[in-house]
Amino acid sequence: MADQNGNSQKLSDIKGKTVLLEFWSSWCGPCRKENPNLVKTYEKFKPKGFEIFAVSLDEDKNSWLKAIEKDNLNWKHVSDLKGDGNEASLIYGINGIPDNFLIAENGEIIGRNLRGEELNQKLTEILE
Repeated sequence: MADQNGNSQKLSDIKGKTVLLEFWSSWCGPCRKENPNLVKTYEKFKPKGFEIFAVSLDEDKNSWLKAIEKDNLNWKHVSDLKGDGNEASLIYGINGIPDNFLIAENGEIIGRNLRGEELNQKLTEILE
């Protein structure tokens, strides 16, 4: 899927890291409310081998890009701008957002829909 600069990105290209596959959109209130927590978590755990791969269910590229900038989301972002028809969200069976999958270095899904302190606790177990 394309990132905000139009470059093709694949989740499988991220090697040797624990990855949060995050499904969100600029118009999703609960997603945007969670973003400050995610920023703190990312800053804390990135040096320890944590990465976020965010898949947006936006249809409007401008709204998507503005949300990334406004919320200071400094991790990998992709979107096919197909909204609910987003290819990755269909593959992963996403019925509502926000939703996420925590994926271990070996590619195994080790958590789903982890937020805030629950996500931090899981990352502490794995990375510290």
